[in-house]
Amino acid sequence: MNDRQKRVTRIKSDYMHQYDVHMERNRRRKRKLLQRLIIFSTVAIIILGVITSYHVKQRGIYAEKQEENENLTEEIADLKIQEKELVEEINLLNDEEYVLDIARTNYFLSKKGELIFQLDDPEERSY
Repeated sequence: MNDRQKRVTRIKSDYMHQYDVHMERNRRRKRKLLQRLIIFSTVAIIILGVITSYHVKQRGIYAEKQEENENLTEEIADLKIQEKELVEEINLLNDEEYVLDIARTNYFLSKKGELIFQLDDPEERSY
């Protein structure tokens, strides 16, 4: 309190009593309002934190799933190429001439009247 209020004495009247009650009521309202605002702000911050952490977690899961999708897409492409190669090999193995060529090359089989000469590989020679 300042010096002036200390020197002035209060008048005891109904008006002053009502004024004091009114001021006390306003002070309580302000205190309750401040408490409500603090509680609301705390709840809002907690909810915002939970939502943010959930969002970050979901982004991480999404990135992992996208990487997995890319890897599986590459694997599918490789498997399709391998499938085409195997289908071509199956078609070639159904051809009798191709099988005979493989047998002649790998197992040194010959046709009637054909002679096979095995030559040393020039890279394997040691001087």
